[in-house]
Amino acid sequence: MMVEGNTQHTEWIRGALERYESPLLRYACRLTGNLEQARDVVQDSFVRLCRADRSKVEDHLAAWLFTVCRRRALEHFRKEGRMTALTEERMAAQQSREPDPAATAERSDDIRGLPKLLAVLPERQQEVVRLKFQNEFSYKQISEIMGLSVSNVGYLIHTAIHTLRKRAQEQHA
Repeated sequence: MMVEGNTQHTEWIRGALERYESPLLRYACRLTGNLEQARDVVQDSFVRLCRADRSKVEDHLAAWLFTVCRRRALEHFRKEGRMTALTEERMAAQQSREPDPAATAERSDDIRGLPKLLAVLPERQQEVVRLKFQNEFSYKQISEIMGLSVSNVGYLIHTAIHTLRKRAQEQHA
């Protein structure tokens, strides 16, 4: 019976790894600005998942993983004693490492210009926008990941969208 339980746990971990490794790596890379550091952060997040009580994280696995990933990345910054700003160059470098599926080629010029627009937002707004629209988290999940109130998440997203819309209109004027 014990072996069966371990097998189920291993399969659950494997499923989580298959589902969340890539999104977590993209997220961690944007937080750290370094692919190798991001890999370390994601690996540590999954090590912590292996040690976690499944019954306590299963119902909110994605939010739990992103929270752990974010905390590990922030601990990394504290250890280094610095926080790097998300720059256009880092965005371009990150995008060059990501696969370029056929659907990407079909995106409009506005969507291709979105990373440049996002770079004008404060880091916190960039993060909530990515969590919401790239990772499709709810406001509640984002609040748990970032340690903010749901209303604060809503405010940050609203403000970010307002700023992005204004910048996009200025570019097309």
